[in-house]
Amino acid sequence: MTSDVVAAGGDPRRLLADARDLARRVRLAQRVTWLPLLVLAVVTFGAILVYRFSQPVLSDCQTVQDGQVACRGWYRAAQFYWWTALLLAYVVIAGGYLRVARARGLGTRVRPYVLTGVALVVLSAAATAVLIYLDPLPFPDEPSAAAQLLLRLLAPTGVMGLALLVLAWLERHPALLLFALGYLAVVLVPVNFGWGVGWGLQWSFAPQLVINGGVLLLGSAGFALAQRLRRPR
Repeated sequence: MTSDVVAAGGDPRRLLADARDLARRVRLAQRVTWLPLLVLAVVTFGAILVYRFSQPVLSDCQTVQDGQVACRGWYRAAQFYWWTALLLAYVVIAGGYLRVARARGLGTRVRPYVLTGVALVVLSAAATAVLIYLDPLPFPDEPSAAAQLLLRLLAPTGVMGLALLVLAWLERHPALLLFALGYLAVVLVPVNFGWGVGWGLQWSFAPQLVINGGVLLLGSAGFALAQRLRRPR
């Protein structure tokens, strides 16, 4: 009996190439990229209804130019929706990955992604609490461009994109990395194509959420199709 794992006369370079090819095929089989994108798209579209049927909480109302009254406001119901829905979304994503892994007899790297996603949701909630209760800006000053960029990054839609970057790294997935960067660009530099003008306060969030959710939904469909095309016939 011998403990050698390399056959006599075996080519080490060939063995290394075979090992790398096997590792690549395992990574491909572990990917369920369409699932998190689909779940996050559903969460994003669901937020539209929450904004529509909830009322903002107003505070610090003051009279500004032309006798108009301006107030600080935040959608409490929407914020709680985002935090709760995202936490549930990561539970669903983790369950989906584990189910696929068991079906394929493989391991999964979803745990670090889920933990990162949950940590980012907590960070987003903490940032919201700071803005609401500490609010360092004197009313009615507006945040600077850099501050607005940071706020968008720490918003629920922004932290979803940050978590996708982690998933792309875990799965060694260049296409997902490019998608996540593109999604973050849409979130950080919002483009609404002029939608929502005159729609009223409760629909003001809808255009950007439709675009964000649409990007995630299209990405999910694209990755699902790519995965289907890779399957052996």
